[in-house]
Amino acid sequence: MKSVILSRASVLAGRLVDGVRALQAGKPGRYLASFALITAAFSAAGQSVTLQSGKHERQGAIVQFPVDVAAGEYVLKVAGQPPINVTIDATRTATSLVNMPAGATWAGRLEPLGDYSGPMVTGQRKGDVVKFVVGGKEALTYQGEKSPLPQGYKPEFHRGGYIHSVMTPAGVLVTDDYPPNHRHHHGVWSPWTKTEFEGRHPDFWNMGDGTGGVEFVAIDSAWSGIASAGVVARHRFVDLTAKPEPKYPLNETWTVRAYPQAKMGQPVNVFDVSLVQTCATEAPLKLLKYIYGGIGFRGNREWDGAANLKVLTSEGKERAAANEQRAKWFRASGLVDGKTASIVVLCHPSNFRFPQPLRVHPTEPFICWAPPQMGDFEITKDTPYKAQYRYIVADGEPPAEAIERLWLDYAEPVGVVVK
Repeated sequence: MKSVILSRASVLAGRLVDGVRALQAGKPGRYLASFALITAAFSAAGQSVTLQSGKHERQGAIVQFPVDVAAGEYVLKVAGQPPINVTIDATRTATSLVNMPAGATWAGRLEPLGDYSGPMVTGQRKGDVVKFVVGGKEALTYQGEKSPLPQGYKPEFHRGGYIHSVMTPAGVLVTDDYPPNHRHHHGVWSPWTKTEFEGRHPDFWNMGDGTGGVEFVAIDSAWSGIASAGVVARHRFVDLTAKPEPKYPLNETWTVRAYPQAKMGQPVNVFDVSLVQTCATEAPLKLLKYIYGGIGFRGNREWDGAANLKVLTSEGKERAAANEQRAKWFRASGLVDGKTASIVVLCHPSNFRFPQPLRVHPTEPFICWAPPQMGDFEITKDTPYKAQYRYIVADGEPPAEAIERLWLDYAEPVGVVVK
């Protein structure tokens, strides 16, 4: 152990020398990068991590756990196993992908990765838009700032703070934006519909009515990495019925993470959306019983029409039968430019009212997780609303058995102990 520490120290001393030389040469960025690497290395040194696969075999399972270690790239070294790459992001969350047999327990140590020139998942930020590239191709885009408003649309429809575009590994687009028959719809977005706030009734979903909406506030962080890329962004819900000035009932934080491609017979793109909504005032926001409201998905415009979109849920229900029914996951699929493409959305079991009910539109490619279908509830100062979903985007149509395996990895993840 002593020789390992001395070896690491000698490497880091070299990094420090490089950083000082960079500073003397008028390149403070390189100095700060070297200093950050040194800090991260010493904070991670000797940190032990134990993985427990549980009763399921794991194939490329996403593993996440909180750490008190600086952001950066690391490696988990387990005796008798290939090194496991770990990305620690700006939220101090560690992410890795593992293959483990059922019933396995692996113990290892977390160490800085050092030099690396292999594939990455990248979050390419331009202003307040972050494009995620996986496998060398665009996988999805988080649209923070307001997107271009189509000609002829009222300004009330203009917004940001959502995801579009979402692409399959082959580059097929599966989402839509500002569709003409529902101009307030976007690829993935999360407003509420029938609400009560301070005795008023703002509608944050139907923006064209001018009573409410959701505004982008800021991007707090964005990162790229070997095991994940992501963005943390803030939104706020605006009540336009309040006079003389609008009021803001809710603050919302989105965390979006994209991962290396998974395998379901062929590569698939995978990303997560986690959201937290907290009261911005002392007054609660009441969510009243309604058929839709929550996190929604709007599919490619070619899927318009009752015959052009196929839906399957975890309960084996298809499009018409799935409406207003609860599910653990759904798959939406159809032809785009003559090619079959699909998106699968997994609902995490920690979500409020899991398994959540769905709104499945009968003729348009719109599906929403809608907990208000089951009755009224409130978001208060003491009870924020939290939800998380995993999106799997595929060329072709993944079978239900393969989807169920990925749902189990999501719902019953690899156990992690950090010391």
